[in-house]
Amino acid sequence: MQKKMHIKKGDNVRIISGVHKGDEGQVLEIDQKKMRAIVEGKNLVSKHTKPNATHPEGGIVKQEAGIHMSNLMLIDPKGGVPSKVGKKLGADGKYVKFYKKSGQEVK
Repeated sequence: MQKKMHIKKGDNVRIISGVHKGDEGQVLEIDQKKMRAIVEGKNLVSKHTKPNATHPEGGIVKQEAGIHMSNLMLIDPKGGVPSKVGKKLGADGKYVKFYKKSGQEVK
């Protein structure tokens, strides 16, 4: 059984610890098994590649690596600051996520 994530693909997040602390970006991809997210333009690593159709000369390519979910926080669009996320019962009887700082629902 895999743990539910508080962050989804396309969310705007702030990195709260590590080398890129304080940086913001959009989530491009989620790896649920490893509990990691790839954030656009952050945590770049160098990958050595052999020549192939996309890179005929091969060489060193920069690409994003995963950042653990515990190091990311959703950015509240109302205030532009990172906020914790909670769950509450919505009007239709289903649980919805909301930002704890502003009380606004997560879309």
